[in-house]
Amino acid sequence: MSGAAIGMEIPTAEWNDPDAAAPQPQTGIPLSPDSPDLVPPVEPGEPWTDDPYAQALRTGRGPLYLRRVEPHAYGVAELIALDVERWCAAPDAADTSVLRRCAGPVLDVGCGPGRLVAALAARGVPALGVDVSPAAVALTRRHGGAALRRSVFDRLPREGRWGTILLMDGNVGIGGDPVALLARLRDLVRPGGRLLAEAADDDVDQRLTVRVEDAHGRHGRPFPWARVGATGLLHAADSTGWILTGRWSADRTFVELHRADTGFDELPVPQLRAIGRSAPGQRSTRGDATRTRP
Repeated sequence: MSGAAIGMEIPTAEWNDPDAAAPQPQTGIPLSPDSPDLVPPVEPGEPWTDDPYAQALRTGRGPLYLRRVEPHAYGVAELIALDVERWCAAPDAADTSVLRRCAGPVLDVGCGPGRLVAALAARGVPALGVDVSPAAVALTRRHGGAALRRSVFDRLPREGRWGTILLMDGNVGIGGDPVALLARLRDLVRPGGRLLAEAADDDVDQRLTVRVEDAHGRHGRPFPWARVGATGLLHAADSTGWILTGRWSADRTFVELHRADTGFDELPVPQLRAIGRSAPGQRSTRGDATRTRP
């Protein structure tokens, strides 16, 4: 889908990101159900790019996990299950509760295989997905959505003019610093625009180092991540000039935030990021999960 088709001012060369269409590196020989132990280990690669995540998206199924590398804590699960099957399926009732709140144009941050971008396009709502994974971008386009291979911290089309930003499926964890992430998203949305974000169902507020891993132990490099429930998400929102305008549960937990236009415009993004680093025991870094290859 071209930029003109959804009413966006995006140059053709930028829209048709050549990196996104490149052949995907394989993470090992295909899995054999008869001999899973014969799958050789592979050299850890870029997070979300050429690690087992790409293979899971191509097959549409897991199991796939984030393995907690550090910090270790007694009683905390070491593996965090990733819901690959749901990401690769059609939008469910919880997704629909989010989609009907979208006002275009919509930016889906960490769009994955593109179920939400494609659903919005089918409804005639201008939407663009961004993701660091070439496999995710290719699948989004195959499903009828528009997508670019890019980190949310890179230059993006329509900065400051998006009507709605989506932050779903645990993507509040991107970069391991929710305050830095929400500050960046505030720069992307237009005055009065909204952020629809999914929070963890349990009331957690964790800064972790994790890696993507499959059931056979194949994995990518460690990277910073965060797990944030509604309380922690709202604290980060309040620190970065977002106003809570809605909160609901539909099997999963969601909040609707609107951009506040007083008191934060004068603060540069580095200073807003420093707010998140002021809390004891929290570290702020973009890390591997927010970078793309040159």
